Amino acid sequence: MPDRAPQPVDRQLPTDEARDLISLVRDIAQPEIVPSAAEEEDAGRFPREVFALLSESGLLGLPYDAEHGGGDQPYEVYLQVLEELAAARLTVGLGVSVHTLASYALAAYGTKEQQAEHLPAMLGGGLLGAYCLSEPASGSDAASLRTKAVREGDDWVIDGTKAWITHGGIADFYTVMARTGEDGPRGITAFLVPGDAEGLSAAVPEKKMGLKGSPTAQVHLDGVRVPDARRIGDEGQGFAIALSALDSGRLGIAACAVGVAQAALDEALSYAGQRRQFGRPIADFQGLRFMLADMATQIEAGRALYLTAARLRDAGLPFAKQAAMAKLHCTDTAMRVTTDAVQILGGYGYTADFPAERYMREAKVLQIVEGTNQIQRMVIARHLAGPEGR
Repeated sequence: MPDRAPQPVDRQLPTDEARDLISLVRDIAQPEIVPSAAEEEDAGRFPREVFALLSESGLLGLPYDAEHGGGDQPYEVYLQVLEELAAARLTVGLGVSVHTLASYALAAYGTKEQQAEHLPAMLGGGLLGAYCLSEPASGSDAASLRTKAVREGDDWVIDGTKAWITHGGIADFYTVMARTGEDGPRGITAFLVPGDAEGLSAAVPEKKMGLKGSPTAQVHLDGVRVPDARRIGDEGQGFAIALSALDSGRLGIAACAVGVAQAALDEALSYAGQRRQFGRPIADFQGLRFMLADMATQIEAGRALYLTAARLRDAGLPFAKQAAMAKLHCTDTAMRVTTDAVQILGGYGYTADFPAERYMREAKVLQIVEGTNQIQRMVIARHLAGPEGR
């Protein structure tokens, strides 16, 4: 029987160093991530040791300055690393994306003293971060958050509950948005809260349809006291910081979505080349071949879209519209491609003996996190037609 197993993605990378990075990621993923992914996802186990290995390998701070322990890599390269990790196991790819998101506020808005004190451990010291914006009653309407921070001398005392927090309960640091002033976006300030701060606790993780190895939990802040030295940016600047972080974070989700879609396509190709019906491989039937062609085309289009946005970001140009487009298109593509992969595998696709059903369950959450795809459409429309109700 001919071997129709897919080859690794042929990537356009800007430097030899970037090509070496992708090779390193593949060398880690195949023996350390892929073999246990299905079993650990089913058991709901978070692979902290994998993140320690990624940190030791310099893969947890790729887009940040080498001065503070980062990898000095452009987003064009970092996102392709994320895609490779997500194809191996979404819990890992998404975890790296969230850690990068949590580190962004300090890396982009912190003082030199704050960066020198905290970033080396955050980017290369084995720490893991979480990003705390959403709350039980404020998800898409993030500017209505109610968590409060009250100034007491040289400290701030934070009270409130954050919701849907990836790495909630296991993170070493939390980037927390809290209200320090008036209602609305101008009254929000960002803080860097240690994971072991007194008064900080996490609820039991949510029971989710997919992505079970990645803990998602409410985080409670009950009189958590942090010094003003851990305030990031100016008072009232927190919402602007949060939105700036999300523009970059949406590219991370887009790359992860392409990784999941690519993994599903690879599984479908492998199965279609081996499964025989009516005396020949099902990959020989035109109807199925057209499905595979559509899946591959959608994936390539998504990859091109997120890389275009990344290159704009790397050039210091506006990229918010393209980031929203990439997040929208890539996550919708992941949903379509993984659903088609289940169909190609037929009855086997509906069983846990093959990873296609896991990819489909995981793809769904990517249409929701870091701004639902309905929010992405609103963002894109504002860029095209201006604000609503003018």
